[in-house]
Amino acid sequence: MHINDVELAVEAFGDQTDPTILLIGGAESAMDWWEDDFVARLAATGRHVIRYDTRDTGSSITYPVGEPGYTWDDLVADAVGILDAYGVAAAHIVGISMGGSLAQHLGVRHPDRVLTLTLISTSPGGPGLPPMSDELKKRFHEPSPGPDWTDREAVIAYFLDGERTFAGTIPVDEARVRAIAGKVFDRSPDPAAASNHWVIEGGDAIRPRLGEITAPTLVLHGTADQLFPYGHAEALAREIPGATLIPLPGVGHQMPPFPVWDTVIKAITEHTR
Repeated sequence: MHINDVELAVEAFGDQTDPTILLIGGAESAMDWWEDDFVARLAATGRHVIRYDTRDTGSSITYPVGEPGYTWDDLVADAVGILDAYGVAAAHIVGISMGGSLAQHLGVRHPDRVLTLTLISTSPGGPGLPPMSDELKKRFHEPSPGPDWTDREAVIAYFLDGERTFAGTIPVDEARVRAIAGKVFDRSPDPAAASNHWVIEGGDAIRPRLGEITAPTLVLHGTADQLFPYGHAEALAREIPGATLIPLPGVGHQMPPFPVWDTVIKAITEHTR
């Protein structure tokens, strides 16, 4: 789709006359991480589900590594533009990690376009929140060299290592992660470009405005999240009026693994009813 003067890869499931759920992925995450079966199960509940590649992921527009030609505000505008392209006046917004932060911005800045918010494994940002684990601090401060981005197996191994690092106590399904990572590689003309998400400029601090959110909000958060420990979820639920918090036992900072799909899909279905 041609959105905001760029090309974005977008995919929809279900009947377009049903209420729309817009799925927004995390940093460096192509839409494939919203797994086909997960999305199909959401659509089967009577929802029109849209997922998409954010800029610099999958088949959407890519920019030179280290030189993203867009800002945080452009990513917010892309989400609104996708709703416009489908003729959707307002949707249920589901965002994870960075996508959860984008969802918070939508809830504050575009309240008329948001029916409900579901915030997964994300944070309000700002002071007074529990820090990431020492292991992750070391990983961020002493990053290992990236893979040869032209080598499919090396890139898959890189994704698998990341999943193991950020996962909680639920065992990593290696075959599942390898299959998704391979699909992402095959669809990405420059998989290294996804690292641009870490250097995007712009984006006003949203935490002071969380009290303005009027959309019913659901917070889903892993109890074993080492990047955004559970206190981040508690802060979101406390500072967004009327928000509901549901813990995901054993889940780390990751897409909801298969063992908690029943819990997550039921919660989203009930929240968007």
